[in-house]
Amino acid sequence: MTGREGGVASTRGRLAALLALAAVPAVVEAVVLVAIGFKAAQPLAPQATAVWPYDSYHDLRWLFVYHDSWTTFFLGLLLLIVVRGLLSAGLTALAWPADVPRPSRRWLAMRNLEVAALAAVIISPWAALAVAFSAVGLSWYLFASLLPMLLLAPFLQRAGVVAHWWRGLPSVGMFGWSLLNFAVLTVSGALIATAPGWAVVVVAGLAGVGNGLLWRQTVHAAAQPRRLRWARVPVAPLAVVVVLASSVAAQSVIGIVAGGDGEWRPPVVVERLPDEVPHAVIAIAGHDSSWDGRSPPDPRVERFSYRGLDDRQRPLPYDPLATHRSLDSSAALLATQVDLLHRRTGRPVALLGESEGAMVARTYLENWPQGPVEAAMMFSPLVRPGRAYYPPPGYSGWGVATGWQLRGITALSNLPKEVKNSPDEPFVRSVMVDAPFFRNRTLCPVPGVRMIAFLPTVSAAEAPPGEYARIPVFQLPALHGGVLRQREVHDRLVDFLTGDMTTRPREEYALLQRLGAAWQPPPLALSVNPVWAAGREADPAFTGRICEAR
Repeated sequence: MTGREGGVASTRGRLAALLALAAVPAVVEAVVLVAIGFKAAQPLAPQATAVWPYDSYHDLRWLFVYHDSWTTFFLGLLLLIVVRGLLSAGLTALAWPADVPRPSRRWLAMRNLEVAALAAVIISPWAALAVAFSAVGLSWYLFASLLPMLLLAPFLQRAGVVAHWWRGLPSVGMFGWSLLNFAVLTVSGALIATAPGWAVVVVAGLAGVGNGLLWRQTVHAAAQPRRLRWARVPVAPLAVVVVLASSVAAQSVIGIVAGGDGEWRPPVVVERLPDEVPHAVIAIAGHDSSWDGRSPPDPRVERFSYRGLDDRQRPLPYDPLATHRSLDSSAALLATQVDLLHRRTGRPVALLGESEGAMVARTYLENWPQGPVEAAMMFSPLVRPGRAYYPPPGYSGWGVATGWQLRGITALSNLPKEVKNSPDEPFVRSVMVDAPFFRNRTLCPVPGVRMIAFLPTVSAAEAPPGEYARIPVFQLPALHGGVLRQREVHDRLVDFLTGDMTTRPREEYALLQRLGAAWQPPPLALSVNPVWAAGREADPAFTGRICEAR
């Protein structure tokens, strides 16, 4: 064999070893998840060998959900850093271009261990926000946690390869390969969410091979010498500072884009309903809304007050802080208001709730199923919330470190805000405590009540693949909290109240569900959390179905 043939054989051998090393961890994770029937977590398997930082994001989401004490958290974090650093060093060594001198294995191991530790620090706030998404089911937390991954990827991919990685801009190729890896992970997650049984393992293995090829391309792009733009500027540290600071700012931005902070005045509360509507309607606004006490022009329509009623049995004005109460207590206030409105008007009652308001309506229907409510309209309800947990301050339990990280992030984001939010506010806590119900039955039918859910397409990212509704749905392109303001939706609302069960499921909704599957945190199994042990609900994370008893 000539030297050239030997070199080609050696290159091919290293490529085969690289693809095998990239495929095996993804296959092992998929085998375990399929064996235990953990359907909702299977789309995460290809990320086990993704390029930086998607690999660390994968690790931290598992850790932040599945630790039950400070000891297991810190031991788990140390183990993940060591395994991730050594695995990445091996992938980098095998992917190294043949025509460029390679650093020693010791240097690669130490450097990648450092990068794994750095990535854990940088990404942990975003992993915590992803878990917050899983707890309350608000898609904005998921989207916010993904954007920094796209920004950091080209920098961290250089970090394990070159010495002075923090200086200069990454090449266009580095940005391109990192985006391609994001696309590969997204598509492979969608395919896994669709694949039956053990076919999941095959898809995970192929995605792992794709990861190996992308490791090869990113290492080549980083290792091969080229002229850097802004070669003397510490661009990477600046990007890291921006990413860490934005984890705090994200809390405030999420509140704004999710539709809170302000007067809630959709058409139903500022216009009269047609005469043919037979119901009296209670309209329930969402989280951080406020109301100045002005009554709707139609005497058949009444605003729900998160503060309750005055001594003349009229709904009280409320400020945003009043919406932070627990769902059970809000439902009890609603029960009183429903009975009074029914007696005053002599009409059957229809509930109209948006976001948190939809959850209040659903909680009322569960606790008072025999009341005078005959119809319920749920706008932007939280789809499959309660998939994560963290204990109250002073207690240990699943997600204890995650809870304290969220408290720190929220405390900083609250500094310029007049109305303070908290990851332990009664509303959030009530969703997590009653997670078996909300995860399983939010969009389930209630006997004797006509129900419909109006879902913005953005909520497809909130629902893991599988069944999410057994009531009629009307889906339309919109953001969370932006459905009810649309004139078309108001017209459909009136049609529903007059007896028309018009529905409109959109074909792209299921596709968007699958495309978001790879970026969901793994749900905390209902069976492992003692807080949920007394529940009678089956676990959709394993069955893929809702509305079922254990």
